[in-house]
Amino acid sequence: MKFTKEVGIGILVILGTLMSVFSYNYLKGINLFEKTRTFKIVYTKVDGLSPSNPVTLNGYKIGKVQKINFNPNDTKELIVDVVIENDVKFSKTSKAELYETGLIGGKAIAIIPDYDNNVIAKSGDYLIGVVKPGLTDLVNQIMPQIQLQLEAVMKKAEIVLSNVNSLFDEETKESLKLSIDEFGSLTNSLSETSANINDFIKDNSPNLTTTIDNLNETSLKIKDISSSMSEVDLNLILTNLDSTISNLNKITHKLNQGEGTIGKLLYDDVLFKNLDDATKNLEELIEDIKLNPKRYVHFSIFGKKSDK
Repeated sequence: MKFTKEVGIGILVILGTLMSVFSYNYLKGINLFEKTRTFKIVYTKVDGLSPSNPVTLNGYKIGKVQKINFNPNDTKELIVDVVIENDVKFSKTSKAELYETGLIGGKAIAIIPDYDNNVIAKSGDYLIGVVKPGLTDLVNQIMPQIQLQLEAVMKKAEIVLSNVNSLFDEETKESLKLSIDEFGSLTNSLSETSANINDFIKDNSPNLTTTIDNLNETSLKIKDISSSMSEVDLNLILTNLDSTISNLNKITHKLNQGEGTIGKLLYDDVLFKNLDDATKNLEELIEDIKLNPKRYVHFSIFGKKSDK
């Protein structure tokens, strides 16, 4: 069978068409030679999401975003078609979370499986779409609060500055100025005093040197006197002191035991009683002598009279 020129051209046109279709779908993220599944996800907004963005499961890429269209029944919603190129299975109630892939932008969809449901999702099913707040959304949420706090701080700062301005009236400002001038005068005086001290030290440097030398000599003499005290003399002094303390301890012990005159006087009641009785007798004798002196003393100019 012979192929005419027209048949050859027709075959080339068909092959070209097929290659064009394949290339178009490949650029859109669809590989016609692989078994794929398509799922639909509904979002209210898809900031930064575009076709060919990755679809991941546990951080691993399993597919791509195929196309994004408005919901014909509700223009407030967007329908995102994703193509899953991996044969991984997940439940029909799994969530499709739209999140940011980096600080500079970029979006991706993460499949979050619902392990409590055993109904496996099939091609064409709708997945639950959720949006994870990104850095921009967080900043937009925090900025109003920060703005309110800054406004409150600015108001308080304005009040403080107003109070400070009210405190610093003309009289206070004049007082502060005088204080600053006096502080400057004090600084100058200190500088002059420091200069005078330097001059004094400079003029009396020889005398100061002599005084320091005398102090050094005195210190050396004291050191010589201290070193001249031999260790033997110090030991003798300590021995005598120890002997004295020992004798005092013995005397104290004897006193506590009632030995000796002083010990008996302290602890013997009989001796104390005898002394007390003797004292009383002596007092009675003195009293009787005062009352009857003639009984004890006989005095006459002419001598003793004869007894009749």
